[in-house]
Formats: sequence, C-alpha cells, structure tokens
Amino acid sequence: MVLVSLPLYIIDQLSKWWIVFNFKLPRIFEVNGVTYGYEDTRIMIEGFFNLVRRHNQGAAFGIGNGTSWAPVVFLCVLVIALLAILFFWKRGSFTGPARWSAPLLIAGILGNLTDRLFQGFWLLEFQDAGFWTRLSKGYVVDFLDFTIPIVDYRWPAFNVADSCITISAILLFITALMEGRQEFMDSKSSK
Repeated sequence: MVLVSLPLYIIDQLSKWWIVFNFKLPRIFEVNGVTYGYEDTRIMIEGFFNLVRRHNQGAAFGIGNGTSWAPVVFLCVLVIALLAILFFWKRGSFTGPARWSAPLLIAGILGNLTDRLFQGFWLLEFQDAGFWTRLSKGYVVDFLDFTIPIVDYRWPAFNVADSCITISAILLFITALMEGRQEFMDSKSSK
C-alpha cells in the first residue's frame, strides 16, 4: 500500500507547493454588492487546459466554500475517512480492482488533509491570528483547470489528490459491479 500511496502523496504535495510558490494568491472582493475575483491563470492548451491557483475550503465542486464551518467539518471528515479505510483494509475488505482503491484513497485523503492542516498557516493576512483562526482558514490547493470544449463547460479545478480519490471511486464501482454480476450468475446457476 505504501509503495503506491507515498509516491502519489509526494507528487500531490510537490505540485501544490509549486503552484503556491509560483502563482499569485487568488483574491475575491466585493464592491457595492458585486463580487469580483482574481486568480493567476496560465493557459497551457488554449480553450482546454489551464493551470490556476484556486483555494477550496469546501468539498467536491466547492460545496461549502467560503463558509466558516467547512474547513473544520471537512477536516474531521477526512480523518474519519482515513481511519475507516485503514479499518476495512485490515479486515481484507478491498478485493478485485478495489484493492488498488485503498492506496489511492489514502494518497488522496492525506494530500488534501495536509493542505487543510497547513495551508491556512501560510496566509500572510492571518500570520498574527491565533492557532484556531489560522486552522479555520485551511484550504485545498486546486490547480488543474479543464474546459470540456464540446459543451463549453469549465470543470471545477482539481488536483492530484482529487484524481486519486476519483480513480479510487471508479475502481470501487467496478468492483461492486463485478461482485454483483458474480452473485447474479451464482444465483442463476444454482436454480
């Protein structure tokens, strides 16, 4: 498990820190009730792929972003998920293609958990704030920004850890389908 999780975790963290050190801090501000924003965007493939620096305090697709509760709640969710994966791994619950999902989940969860724990402490505007305030400013660094050209839809930015979690979910789904099909075939042959 470590041979898969550790390299992916390192790639995730190195890529995020490269973004943090090389891209300007995103800014959101309000003028006369209208919200404006700025983010450092580098076009890689015109109309398809950009690198950006985006801070996500929420969950998938930015759910909970900008709320005071999201950083703490999602920090707790990640810790609980990590403990659950380790529990089920030790029980041998990951079989078939799903055996690859556990290391991917661990890499993804640890990558985003590390961000939530430490990124808020690097924000200069909160350097004199207390520990809990700075912890509550934690966020996940998202930087892969794709547009689906056929429908002109800009997919929410994501990172390596998010990719690991998504691939893991796909593997779990495939395993569930395979096991369901096998159960169906077994029940059919026993009749």
